[in-house]
Amino acid sequence: MENESTFVAPEGVYSVTDEHKPNHIQSLAVSVGPSIFPSKVSSVVLRFPVAKQASAPGFAQLLGGGKSEPKKDKSDKVSKEREDGVSLSSSDDPDEGDPLPPPSQEHAANTSLAHEPHTLFSHPPAAGKKKNVARPKHNIRTTSSTFISRIQTAEGLTKTLQSKQGEVTFLFYNLAKSFVWIEAGSKAKEPLSRITFSAHPTCHDVNLSTASPERLDVIIGFNTGDLIWLDPINSRYGRLNKQGSISGSPCTAVRWVPSSSTLFLASHADGTIIVYDKEREDGAFTPQDPTATPAEANHSSPTSTDSSSQKEWDPTDNIFVTMPPWHPVTSGGALNVPGKSGKDQAAKNPVSHWRLSRRGVLDFVFSPDVKYVAAISEDGCLRVIDALAEQLVDCYASYFGAMTCVAWSPDGRFILTGGQDDLLTIFSPWEQRVIARCQGHSSFVSAVAFDDLRCDGRTYRFGSVGEDNKVILWDFSSGALHRPKFQASHHQRMSMASTVSLAFRRDRSVQYLPSMNSPGEGGPSIRYHPAPSRNEIAVVQPVLIKQLDGDLLTVIQFLPRSILTSTKGSHIKIWIRPLALRAKNLKNHRGTPLVDAQDLIP
Repeated sequence: MENESTFVAPEGVYSVTDEHKPNHIQSLAVSVGPSIFPSKVSSVVLRFPVAKQASAPGFAQLLGGGKSEPKKDKSDKVSKEREDGVSLSSSDDPDEGDPLPPPSQEHAANTSLAHEPHTLFSHPPAAGKKKNVARPKHNIRTTSSTFISRIQTAEGLTKTLQSKQGEVTFLFYNLAKSFVWIEAGSKAKEPLSRITFSAHPTCHDVNLSTASPERLDVIIGFNTGDLIWLDPINSRYGRLNKQGSISGSPCTAVRWVPSSSTLFLASHADGTIIVYDKEREDGAFTPQDPTATPAEANHSSPTSTDSSSQKEWDPTDNIFVTMPPWHPVTSGGALNVPGKSGKDQAAKNPVSHWRLSRRGVLDFVFSPDVKYVAAISEDGCLRVIDALAEQLVDCYASYFGAMTCVAWSPDGRFILTGGQDDLLTIFSPWEQRVIARCQGHSSFVSAVAFDDLRCDGRTYRFGSVGEDNKVILWDFSSGALHRPKFQASHHQRMSMASTVSLAFRRDRSVQYLPSMNSPGEGGPSIRYHPAPSRNEIAVVQPVLIKQLDGDLLTVIQFLPRSILTSTKGSHIKIWIRPLALRAKNLKNHRGTPLVDAQDLIP
């Protein structure tokens, strides 16, 4: 029964229902261009109004006039999206008031939202105000910027969007110097839009908390370090880190802060993660050098503890934070610099600057409660960072080589990585240890992802793709994983107080990860954890291995109704799920409905 377009999993048959292949012109551009960055795919599901509903004509008119009247139905639209479960707004977040961020505010234009309790650095942006939503400044169709070489849009794009009804899945991918927008399941031969830049797009992300039929917020990172804030529906854009003014190092990953309308993080090949606000201008900024004098290090690196600032910076023990003058900690919540005009005192980018490693940061993800960041780098380390305190919590070494991809489980209990050791590794940030390794790939692992619909807190489904062109599905039981082979010596590395607090608060996910400032019985917890040997760790075997032909696989994503895979050259396949899912009024942090195992109906 299996062929190139189907595979059989325990729950049924997955079949390819949609494929997107780059056309000949695009393929030629790839073959003759310089070194090509692998294609990455971003997806978003939008709910368009249905025609038979009484309110549909009004919505259709607003869709058509979205460019000139974007504010007219904003509150109605947001409440409707919440009911439909398409986009997760900050008020939908299950987290109750977080005591960590101080109440300091940055300036009048960035007043805090009462219902957004955990933005990264205690200064939530003002864009959440429904009556004053900032949009990108420039029209991409009429721009004179040499950074944008060409834009092609589908004929009658506005009418096409107006005619959409129900749920529509949009996909974005990069190929050579182009950024492409398509609709999943569409029979159209040409994409909705294709923008060609003078630089190579390397990564991108869609803001799910602001996504609507009227606007989309997309961040694109480039090999020059530049960042583009794009609204493809309204054909507008803004440019950040222009010409690498803040960092000229290639972008390796970008992620919107979940539930934030303006904040996002970008990782770079020089070992840094930089926090940006899409509505701010670039500021004059020079990051501090970790090898600076102790006085300078003390001023610029608040993550240093004890005597660490008096010796050489150790990337496995802390991250090096440079706070610009407008950072809420250094500014005391307001800027008041003598001799500076109001314009000069305005908060600018970057919001903050983290140096994680002396080698490149390859990828990072947020914990479901948006308090922590898991980052992987070329030095072979997984770092768990307290994003609110801007401090390193733990650093885990890989078994061999660099880690190449990372994912956090929907309930926050496990972090999953893939690497150059051909293994997937499951970490427990609660217990500060490796839980299991997964053997099945015969080459580097390219991407990993959890299937939210098949993770119920007892069993977890995740998938991976690798340079061996295998699609592998894995299942593991959390109960079984609490009893792997494990040496008692590893317990000595943990803070007993932290371990106890986590054990009593398992229902609170990663909110109670051990703090680097909370000493246990044996003193401060040690943040660096060497990789345990193979015979100490349990091994998870694949549920399914599907070998595919063609270009190297680089992407796997689990969508509500399908699995998406893509190759380095952006050959996208959408595999329809074999089961009908009975939706429940329960959403995870990505705005995707969650279901329990008993809700999977053959």
